[in-house]
Amino acid sequence: MERIRKALEQAERQRAQNAGTTPAAEEAPATQVTEREEHETAAQLAADLRHSRTQAIEVPHRVMLDNRLIAAVPDHELRDSYRMLRTRVLQILRQNQWNSLAVTGPTAGCGKTLTAINLAISLAMEVTHTVLLVDLDLRKPSIHEYFGFRPEKGLSDYLQGDMPLYQALFSPPIERLTLLPSREPISNSSEMLRSPKMLALVNEVKHRYPDRIVIYDLPPVLAADDALAFAPYVDAMLMVAAAGSTSRDDLQQALELLKDAKVIGTVLNKARSPKTGYGYLRQRTAATA
Repeated sequence: MERIRKALEQAERQRAQNAGTTPAAEEAPATQVTEREEHETAAQLAADLRHSRTQAIEVPHRVMLDNRLIAAVPDHELRDSYRMLRTRVLQILRQNQWNSLAVTGPTAGCGKTLTAINLAISLAMEVTHTVLLVDLDLRKPSIHEYFGFRPEKGLSDYLQGDMPLYQALFSPPIERLTLLPSREPISNSSEMLRSPKMLALVNEVKHRYPDRIVIYDLPPVLAADDALAFAPYVDAMLMVAAAGSTSRDDLQQALELLKDAKVIGTVLNKARSPKTGYGYLRQRTAATA
């Protein structure tokens, strides 16, 4: 809980900074980006993101089925669940002129990563925008595994070295979708999420292209302080709960910890389907902001 307390304090400082003030008797965050650092990093990121050598990969149909990439499987009986989620999310993002969304859950096993992936795929099928899916579960990165792909480079390499960002990006056979995986686990993940390099990346991908939607997959709220640490830097957040395994207490505690973040709704995952007796996913959202 000490890490969570520190994350809450960090989030409060960041909110005050965004409002143009710094809490009394407290120093500004140590991770504040200097003007020179921000300019140099932004220039390099702009060049990296414009780079034409983003790696394209093939994902066999069987891999999509086995790994439950439902939104990418034509005529799948549960595909409409993600379309409904996509429509509701788009409505809220457009109403508020937002373009970044973080997906998390109370505890491990709620299905938040698969929800983030399928939501990103479904969003990319709208022709009016592109989608960047970023794996920010730095302690347990797994997005690439769902695509049957093992990247040679990832976000962890970019944050901890001088590697150009484009070397980590890859595109599956889904138009308008690009992924930024995290290849190796990082033990000091919450600190890396607040690093100048990460904050410059967040700012660049948010503002460089107005037609891009950025989806971040974050660790569970109650497992680490990463989601709390990153909350001030994203427009909105989506909570994923698993039917039959996420307790009401855990969900309430997670929502309470994120009470100052813009949590736009909760997705009920792993619910039973009235048509088949059991479905991997039946989702609903309830707007709270």
